[in-house]
Amino acid sequence: MYKLRTVILLALLTAFSGCELVGDIFEAGVWTGILIVVAIIAGIIFLFSKITRK
Repeated sequence: MYKLRTVILLALLTAFSGCELVGDIFEAGVWTGILIVVAIIAGIIFLFSKITRK
């Protein structure tokens, strides 16, 4: 009976730490995506200002 409880406990701990890792990876991906979008918008604004300044 104790072996079964130990196995279940270890399985739950492994699953929860795996979910946390996946969450951290997606969070980093979201911030990277936001930074890329901001950089693209800044580039478009820069190009637009150069074109209209002539």
